[in-house]
Amino acid sequence: MGGAFGRKWVRLNRRGPHNQALVSLPDTRPSPARQLTQRIALAALLLAASVALVWFDRDAYTDNLDGQVSLIDAIYYSTVTVTTTGYGDITPVEPHSRLLNAILITPLRVMFLVLLVGTTLQVLATEGRRIFLDGRWRRHMRNHVVVVGFGTKGRSAVDTLEMNGCDPSKIVVIDGRASAIGDANLRGYAAIEGDATRRDILRRAEIVKAREVIITLDRDDSAILVTLTVRQLNPSAHVVVAVREEDNASLVRQSGGDAVVTSSEAVGRLLGLSAVSPNLGTVIEDLLSSREGLEVAERQVTAEEVGQQPADIRSEHVVAVVRNKTLRRFYDPTVASLQTGDQVVVVRRAEQELANEKPSDL
Repeated sequence: MGGAFGRKWVRLNRRGPHNQALVSLPDTRPSPARQLTQRIALAALLLAASVALVWFDRDAYTDNLDGQVSLIDAIYYSTVTVTTTGYGDITPVEPHSRLLNAILITPLRVMFLVLLVGTTLQVLATEGRRIFLDGRWRRHMRNHVVVVGFGTKGRSAVDTLEMNGCDPSKIVVIDGRASAIGDANLRGYAAIEGDATRRDILRRAEIVKAREVIITLDRDDSAILVTLTVRQLNPSAHVVVAVREEDNASLVRQSGGDAVVTSSEAVGRLLGLSAVSPNLGTVIEDLLSSREGLEVAERQVTAEEVGQQPADIRSEHVVAVVRNKTLRRFYDPTVASLQTGDQVVVVRRAEQELANEKPSDL
């Protein structure tokens, strides 16, 4: 739902006059029910305008029943006229009244039909289409990634997921801010606006069928509550949580978090390292950045590498080996020889830089 459509929309939105990028404003349209109420009210005003025209010029009309046009007759005539029923029992007889019908009543009739019938059908059809697409999306969404919180941390996490091959259509964002939801949609992700501490919001994101859940909220208490709720709804999902304070990391783990990242502590350590050794801080920041310099990655051991030592791999620097779902440092004697099924955590040159150099190498 999100990936291909969102990317296509962004490409089309950039094709403005003189190839200038067009601004994308937030969608402030009211709900379908409110739109329908507004249109009914406007249709009533149009009908009242027609009644006023006929009533103030009632001497120019004749009623086949008694020849006189009362207020009720004016309402009756306007109603059957704007709805194009037209029984013909009340008719304008004076030239000026027929002219007023041609230049005023007829446009009112057209506006009434377009406003009430056309737009009402459009609202109902649009809402019906949304319900249909929502139902189809729920049926097909499984093994996806749910990102709770689309701030700076959430956007960086999603960018990293995409860089490592995650399909954008398999990413679902939950955030309580309309601006964040709009940003997620423009990036090609399905998004749900609401409070992730509520079970119904998590269920709308099909959390029960999710493979991965990333929680990046600004408050640690909210992150703990969301973690508890997610773990109750989906015991098998891999849950990664960001907390601000180290003291809350143990609570998140007890709540069901598989991995906990302490943002404040991590930033503090990076600041301290940069103060002690600017070069060391620069290297660590380089490892955390994307698309340039160095990057950290995890991959499967190839058939050619089976039997080798971690230090024998020259194109990349192996820093850890994952064997039987257990992380072991590269100097651990139990991983002195790589085996089939092992995964290695490596430090390597960013793939984006290698891709940029390929055309010049040909």
